[in-house]
Amino acid sequence: MDPVRALRQIAFQLERSGAPTYRVQAFRRAARVLSELPPGELASRIGDGTLQALPGIGPSTAEVIGQAAGGQQPAYLTRLLDAEVLPEQTAMRRALRGDCHSHSDWSDGGSPPGEMAQAALELGHEWIALTDHSPRLTVANGLSAERLEEQLALVDRLNGEFAPLRMLTGIEVDILEDGSLDQRPDLLERLDMVVASVHSQLRMPEPEMTARMVAAVGNPHVDVLGHCTGRMILGRGRPESAFDPVAVFTACQQHGVAVEINCRPERQDPPDRLIELAAELGCLFAIDSDAHAPGQLDWLDNGCERAEAMGITPEQVINTRPAAGLAAHRG
Repeated sequence: MDPVRALRQIAFQLERSGAPTYRVQAFRRAARVLSELPPGELASRIGDGTLQALPGIGPSTAEVIGQAAGGQQPAYLTRLLDAEVLPEQTAMRRALRGDCHSHSDWSDGGSPPGEMAQAALELGHEWIALTDHSPRLTVANGLSAERLEEQLALVDRLNGEFAPLRMLTGIEVDILEDGSLDQRPDLLERLDMVVASVHSQLRMPEPEMTARMVAAVGNPHVDVLGHCTGRMILGRGRPESAFDPVAVFTACQQHGVAVEINCRPERQDPPDRLIELAAELGCLFAIDSDAHAPGQLDWLDNGCERAEAMGITPEQVINTRPAAGLAAHRG
């Protein structure tokens, strides 16, 4: 078994199960160290017992490397696979072709865009949108206009490397307090996917928050309204933002903006009652992982189950469409 692949597969399994970031990063860091070694050095170090002299290689990762290089499935990976309980895929999950919302280490994700693309390809995705944060969200290392332009060039190169997977250019753009968007309009126009989300002033009074969200949804560059209530249901939690959902979802329906069903375990946003309301108003939906690591790209199941429970069909979900058909939902 290839040691680099073994390390990455362990990291993927840990991410999918929600393991602590430091544990995941130990295996991804070790994989990167090995991938940069000159030919023959790995075998030499295994032979003379100097693997752990390499930066980022500790006892656990060294054991995995040694077992994989010896042709075995590493015991660490075997334990993870034996403990894995995967839900049976629903019809909605089988219908999904891609994911509209993911992050890389260009903002607050944990892995480079190429590793996100590789994971998406292995999961059977036809496409994935790279939607790193916009500059206002400094805590998430949001992309300036200059960095976003650099990323567009990188995505173009990755599409040549990971075909037939297509990585879509995109952004998760902040909805500012006045409803404007936190990126240059000319750049937004060039992107394949724009997810607009509220990340600041979440306790804004209802009338102002409603006007803010309606204005953003009316922007012709917006494709998806991200995690609309901003709630967090795990840990310390965070209550929902107050807004008029009829007004916001009506605007989404009128402008062809999909309402995101965010699959992150701590979000599961919007709550069921709002998914039901958006469906009644004729909205489109995007079932998104909001992944910040490769293994999290496989977090789509709970969103699919919730959508089906609300009577939503694959025809109402934009990421059941091929990449070439995504623009058809825009108003």
